[in-house]
Amino acid sequence: MNFKRNIIITGGAGFIGSHVVRLFVNKYPDYRIINVDKLTYAGNLANLRDIEDRPNYMFVRADICDFDTILSLMKEYAVDGIIHLAAESHVDRSIKDPFTFARTNVMGTLSLLQAAKAVWEAFPEGYEGKRFYHISTDEVYGALAMNHPEGIEPPFKTVASSEGHKAYGDDFFYETTKYNPHSPYSASKASSDHFVRAFHDTFGMPTIVTNCSNNYGPYQFPEKLIPLFINNIRHGKPLPVYGKGENVRDWLFVEDHARAIDVIFHEGKIAETYNIGGFNEWKNIDLIKVMIKTVDRLLGNPEGHSLGLITYVTDRLGHDARYAIDSTKLQKELGWEPSLQFEEGIEKTVRWYLDNQEWMDNVTSGEYEKYYDSMYKGR
Repeated sequence: MNFKRNIIITGGAGFIGSHVVRLFVNKYPDYRIINVDKLTYAGNLANLRDIEDRPNYMFVRADICDFDTILSLMKEYAVDGIIHLAAESHVDRSIKDPFTFARTNVMGTLSLLQAAKAVWEAFPEGYEGKRFYHISTDEVYGALAMNHPEGIEPPFKTVASSEGHKAYGDDFFYETTKYNPHSPYSASKASSDHFVRAFHDTFGMPTIVTNCSNNYGPYQFPEKLIPLFINNIRHGKPLPVYGKGENVRDWLFVEDHARAIDVIFHEGKIAETYNIGGFNEWKNIDLIKVMIKTVDRLLGNPEGHSLGLITYVTDRLGHDARYAIDSTKLQKELGWEPSLQFEEGIEKTVRWYLDNQEWMDNVTSGEYEKYYDSMYKGR
């Protein structure tokens, strides 16, 4: 079958990546979608069971740091687009093992860039019609101050800045905000962002970078706050809250992020940066209370039943106080905006995890890793 485009999506078995793969496979049957994933602890092909047999989908187990394999793959399938999501992303893990984050996030990105450069420059048309799209994080910007007026109840929707914000502070992350990473994770992502932009400036590679706020939704690995706490509430386990739970994050439903990636990949301007945010700030403790209320209601527990599970623990090292994305540029230039209000999104998310306990049990037990290790032994 001849395909209109051949696109590699890295990290496509992970949380955000699987949603992007599913969207592209379903929406573009004339595209060959090549899911390249190393299948580390956060990669799970069960996330893609519904599309694994589609004729325009293929999976390749590979490490993005393996330059020769990536180069060979790009040559074999005449790849003309890369959507790069593969990354180590958990801040706590980066504090314990920064070397792994530097290897995957920095050297892995550089490997992809070098392979794309070698293949695309050899095409008769060169870089024309090609695109290297790098997905990053709002954490590269550092932290924002909190000085919200008292008496305002969450959630605080960060609408277009020209219309005025209701938020926990007066400032937001813009595409022009100076980088100021505070964790090994965000430092590794900042470095990879710089490499991507440098390949455009030095070689003319058609690159785009996006920086996104916290995602939530189905298929998220349960070391992250929302799936971890949903599972802990279900099983009556403690809910460990850093510090006093005062840290603020902007939340975005993962399917809305996937839609933004689709729009930007096809319509975004080369060499531009776009911020993707949920227009939706919550203190961690307020978010947790909403989850408790939702899970208890759906499980048939009395209201407030699980509040006693909240356990305050020593704050994370270098814990940023507040992140808040301004997505005005993306909204005005490309017409994207979130489709779900947070209350609707969290209800949908909680229901998914409660209805998919087998998926959760497989992930938390590690059984899926053993299966993939045996299935792909020697590859």
